[in-house]
Amino acid sequence: MTAVRQHRQKAGEQGGSPSTVAYVLYAAARVLAAHPEANAAFRGGIRPRVGHFGTVAAKLTLDKRMGGRRVVLSAVLPDVHLRSLRDVARSTARFRDGDPESMPEFAGVRALQRLPGPLGRLVHRAGTRPLRRRLATTGTFTVTSLGHRPLTWFHSVGGTTVTLGLGAVADRPVVRGDAVITAPVLPLSLTFDHRVIDGAEAADVLGDIKHALENFGRLGPEGGDAADGEALGSGPAGPGRQGP
Repeated sequence: MTAVRQHRQKAGEQGGSPSTVAYVLYAAARVLAAHPEANAAFRGGIRPRVGHFGTVAAKLTLDKRMGGRRVVLSAVLPDVHLRSLRDVARSTARFRDGDPESMPEFAGVRALQRLPGPLGRLVHRAGTRPLRRRLATTGTFTVTSLGHRPLTWFHSVGGTTVTLGLGAVADRPVVRGDAVITAPVLPLSLTFDHRVIDGAEAADVLGDIKHALENFGRLGPEGGDAADGEALGSGPAGPGRQGP
């Protein structure tokens, strides 16, 4: 995460410093746009189907309190592959700092909480099962972060084909050339739905996200808003390259 840290420092000098989650959302959305097979969803049942989407929507998980209880909520950022880093950072911060008791985006969750348990689960399933509703209800990929916890690796299943799990960025020993130095390292995991993609495609997606983050701001203004001074690298089978 050396390149991301350098970019954050420059952004901080200009009056804003995006979170690690914002960088991952920004990079992953553009990688998913370049991997349409992974930007998909599965519906089970008697006639199972895989639905593909022409846009990328990110689901962000949130550790919140609602009705006096600790809950994990999710917020969906639509068309995230078209947004600038600044916009992604603003949306992420808004959901992170906002009150779910009053935010309009969580009105549906508040309504579900008022229903009896079995009925609430039935209504939730009916609302999220149709593929046409997935963009708005679950997004096309999930980012969940435990960077605020003293954890390294964890693997989460977020109900989407691809789920990214983020640990805490910390300075760790790395080898560069013949020397061992310290550098900021992000533990990044990917879980995937094998009913939609295979391990080779999942590995390509994770590798391209890794490459994009490690080269952020270095390889030209691909996939970003020129006003942000952003850049996204193009790894093998990654953004800017056509698949086989």
